[in-house]
Amino acid sequence: MNTQTSPFVRLFGRYLRDQGLPVTQQREAVAEVVFGSDAHLSVDEIEGMLREGGDRIGKATIYRTLDLLVRSKLVEEHDFGEGFKRYEHRLSRQPDHDHLICLECGTVAEFKHRELRALQDRVARDAGFEPTRHKLEIYGLCPSCREAGVTLDDEGLTCPIETM
Repeated sequence: MNTQTSPFVRLFGRYLRDQGLPVTQQREAVAEVVFGSDAHLSVDEIEGMLREGGDRIGKATIYRTLDLLVRSKLVEEHDFGEGFKRYEHRLSRQPDHDHLICLECGTVAEFKHRELRALQDRVARDAGFEPTRHKLEIYGLCPSCREAGVTLDDEGLTCPIETM
């Protein structure tokens, strides 16, 4: 076990103990990878990072640990329409942010804009609604894919959420 366990992993350990669940080396290793990255990680990426660090943890254990991390509300699960989920810890310096998702290469870029927050508050206020959070995902092509000449056919393009 890593002697320099992050405070986020210790917080996850406290959640596990509060739920009457064991704090295992495998769970801590998965949590270390997720909390140690600012990326939106897939299970395959997490497994690869664990292997690079010398940990041989099966996908079933990774999936179960991610489920616990999501239930603890320390990690958020994203479905960007790629056929698999991505995971992002919620303890960043930018907890309120939105996503730009490239439909060609799958790159996910985060952004934050105070005008969106003001618009959210105004729309909610006009509807008599009290917002707690919002989620904005913009799908398109990243600069690299556009520079490489990739184009999208507008005909029949649908939101990935609508196809589920």
